Amino acid sequence: MEAPARRPLHANVWVTGMISLFTDISSEMIVPVLPLFMTNVLGVAATSIGIIEGIAESTASILKVFSGWISDRAGKRKPMMVLGYGVANLVKPFFAWLAVFRL
Repeated sequence: MEAPARRPLHANVWVTGMISLFTDISSEMIVPVLPLFMTNVLGVAATSIGIIEGIAESTASILKVFSGWISDRAGKRKPMMVLGYGVANLVKPFFAWLAVFRL
């Protein structure tokens, strides 16, 4: 039995995969340290961190549902993807800014 022919992946798939990889790596580097930063530097109580994390997770889940629905209705995925990854990557430098200025 002959193996099916493999087609190379489209360049958009590679670029999207690399963007996703680097965004996930940067997120995984920040997320574990964020509660420590909030308690030690900003002086936030542990209960408040739990509430903040709960709101953040809920917001992310709700946005995934609505952005998927909007993307399906519009028929264009790229603007939603650019917006999502763009916002995620534009916000990360502010963590360093907060650490430097201790706001």
